[in-house]
Amino acid sequence: MAYVFALQDSYRVIQISDCHLLAEPDGWFYGVQPYRQLAALVSQLHQDQPDALILTGDLTQDHSLASYQLLAQLLSGWSCPVFYLPGNHDDMELMQQAFVSSPFSPDTELSLGDWRLCLLNSKGPTPAGYFDTTRQQQLQQQLLSYPAEAAVWLFCHHHISPMGSFIDQHIQLDASVLWQIIGSDRRIKGVAHGHCHYAYAKIQQGIQLVGCPASSVQFLLTPDYQPVAARPGYIEWIFNANAKAVSAVDWQFLEG
Repeated sequence: MAYVFALQDSYRVIQISDCHLLAEPDGWFYGVQPYRQLAALVSQLHQDQPDALILTGDLTQDHSLASYQLLAQLLSGWSCPVFYLPGNHDDMELMQQAFVSSPFSPDTELSLGDWRLCLLNSKGPTPAGYFDTTRQQQLQQQLLSYPAEAAVWLFCHHHISPMGSFIDQHIQLDASVLWQIIGSDRRIKGVAHGHCHYAYAKIQQGIQLVGCPASSVQFLLTPDYQPVAARPGYIEWIFNANAKAVSAVDWQFLEG
């Protein structure tokens, strides 16, 4: 399913990840109130809405319908489309139940000028990433349908390159196969993900890898699990319509 945006010079896309919402708005998670943090972030962004909002997984912590409904209520007044993909904590059926109406869109492909943004489902039976043969074939078929001049960016929840910390025990298990697909198509320019609760960017095998900070807690890059109560963060992307310029990425953290 593709969502086609009207042609313009550039597109501003916001990525929010790892909200870890609870059924109760005042619930606590490792020293923060996830809903209150996200509400403050959404309020700030609502004043200058982007062309699209992408939620890259782990939207819930307690796997409750109520937690997704809180998110749906927060974004109910938005005019731009909101796209979403599941993280290891998420329940796709509950997500679809809560995100049934505008501004939410079930589309997993965004067409912005010459750019194609692909939202990949990496949720599996364990907390680690899962990208089986069926999903691999779907991505390959998707890539075959794109014009030669297209530029492609992948969004997913799980990271595909080791971080050197505890989170690597929950890395994308099929990363080597995904890297093969990426390496075989020069139109793929980068991969953005959540899951690591850590903001970074690096180049690997000619591909830009970008991690999104969480709207809940951030993680330290340590051998053991160390969440940090910090300001909620997100990524602001700029994709140029002609795909000749590299997309701009800017990490933002809520002020105050």
